[in-house]
Order: sequence, then C-alpha cells, then structure tokens
Amino acid sequence: MHGEYKIPGGKLVVVDLDSENGLLRDVRVAGDFFLEPDEAITAIDNALEGAPAETDAAGLVARIEAALPEGTVMYGLTAEGVAVAVRRALARATDWTDYEWQLIHERPQSPALHMALDEVLTAEVAAGRRPPTLRVWEWAEPSVIIGSFQSLRNEVDPEGAARHGITVVRRISGGGAMFVEVGNSITYSLSVPAPLVSGMSFAESYAYLDDWVLGAFGDMGIKAWYQPLNDIATDAGKIGGAAQKRMVPTDGGPGAVLHHVTMSYDIDADKMLEVLRIGKEKMSDKGTKSAKKRVDPLRRQTGLPRETVIDKMLDSFRVRYGLTEGRVTDEEMARAEHLAETKYSDPEWTARVP
Repeated sequence: MHGEYKIPGGKLVVVDLDSENGLLRDVRVAGDFFLEPDEAITAIDNALEGAPAETDAAGLVARIEAALPEGTVMYGLTAEGVAVAVRRALARATDWTDYEWQLIHERPQSPALHMALDEVLTAEVAAGRRPPTLRVWEWAEPSVIIGSFQSLRNEVDPEGAARHGITVVRRISGGGAMFVEVGNSITYSLSVPAPLVSGMSFAESYAYLDDWVLGAFGDMGIKAWYQPLNDIATDAGKIGGAAQKRMVPTDGGPGAVLHHVTMSYDIDADKMLEVLRIGKEKMSDKGTKSAKKRVDPLRRQTGLPRETVIDKMLDSFRVRYGLTEGRVTDEEMARAEHLAETKYSDPEWTARVP
C-alpha cells in the first residue's frame, strides 16, 4: 500500500507498507523533508511496524513521538503528517496527479445558479460521470451567500441588502457568510472524488485542498497560509475563506467533496457592513476590533488586474496537476437551472434557519 501527503507549508511524506493479520508490516517512510539525526527515520519506521491497522491518527502520532531519539529536529515534517500518510495508504487514497482535471470558466451567472451548479457538478463527480472539476465563478449580480446552518436574520440586514440590490442565497456547505460584488471577488469550486482526501480529517482536507492556491500566491510574491479551520491568510489579513460539503457515493461512483473558496479581490467594506451583521463575538474570536481590517483584498496585495490573478492561479494549477478546458453539459445545465428555480430561489430554503 502506498500513501502520500503534502504537509501544508511543509514537505511531501510518502509511506509504503503492507498489512498482515491486521498489523502494519514493512513500513517505510520517505520524502523530501529534512530530519536529524539520521537514525530518526529508522525510529519512525520501527514505531509504526506492528501497529494495529485500525490505529487512528492520534495513536500513530503517539507511537512516533515516543520513539524519536532525544533532540530530534524535523524540517518540513511532522508526526501528524506521517500519520496522515499512513492512513491514506491504508485507505488506498488517490493523488491529484491520478486524475484528468477539467476547467469550467463560463459566462456570469446568477447566485442561485452558482449554488445549483456546485450541487449538480459535484453529484456528477460523486457518481463517477464527471472528471474532477475546477470551476471559476463569474457573478452576474452582487450577492450575500450564507452558510447552510447560519441564521438568516442574524447574518443579513434585509434593509441594507435591499438598498444595495443584494441577492441573498443559502449554499449547501457550512461556514460563514460571503459578500460578493461583480468583479470584486474571485470564487472557485473544486469538485473532487472522495478518495483524494481519504485518510484525512475534515481540517486536514481543508488544508490539503487549499495547498495549490497557496503555491499560486507564492508564485505571485504573496506569502499566504492556511489558517484553521477554513481561512486563507496573509500578514496583511485574511484574503479568503473555504467551505466544504461531502456527497455520498451514488450509482457505483466514488463519492465526492465540494470545496469552494471565495477571496476578496477588492471590497467595499462600508457597503459590506451595511449588509452583513458581523457580531462582536465573531470579531473578538478573530483578534481584531475592526471588520474592515479582517479582509485584505488581492488587488492591493498583487497590484494585478483580477483576470491576471485568475490566469496565474490557473497556470499554477495546470503546471502542478494538468488542466483541460471543459464545459457544463446541456443535461447538467438543465438540472442546475431547475434546481436554481425550485430550491435556491425558494424563500423557504433561504430562510430554513430563520
């Protein structure tokens, strides 16, 4: 069995092993990390040898840490990262490069249709009828998108939304509210087969699926990092947030994960504060007193046009994993348009948590 895990902000960890009578055998840990002293790598292998295959990540970490020689120093490597790689080997997890990735980047669409497309395309990946897909959104109108479990009245000021012509929709994933205006945000979705994140916790899968965009920002000279649970941050402030929804296997398919991210390219902070109700508790949790300072737009950080930032992101993804041009099929679009009308434009869905 073979498992790989790119530690966020660190290096690649590779684990090869067998499982015999429910125990780990012939464990070999490798990668492009740095580790001192040399004998520490053997200690890690020996710590995992004979471990019950059902040992959870925390149990594997405990075995590794107990076996490390005194004074061991890891660079780009963590015991947690090794444990994830082991769990991915046992789950026979896939890697980014195992797939033919498809790009969808189409005309501006309504907020309700974007919600519906996320659901339909990810369901198609879950059923095995669509390849893993990276979809870049273009907005036809300004919107607030609230998380699946958020209270509508607690998150949105209806008078402010009406005054500024803001459409409010609810998505199927959890997380917080997103404020977007035409041309002022960069939003994308990853619809990926579930085996890509096999062996990972929810938190680990967020970091793993965000790692490529952190690399893309690095190529643009922006030092960005994943900030648990679902933020993309820089020294200047947060630039984006992610949300996920898991879809179970259907029609013999692998199941899928919807991972979507919205980043602020530019933002009208005053308008945002007139539309969103950002509570004091949320602000104190983020360690800042000003909502305006929580988000630092990409326009200021890059000095590049929005289209250029998107192109550089896609180029980075393409170099890493490959990416071919695709489209929403007629059948997928018909289903999405029906869902946009019957579900995502329905006031009962939008206010399902009043």
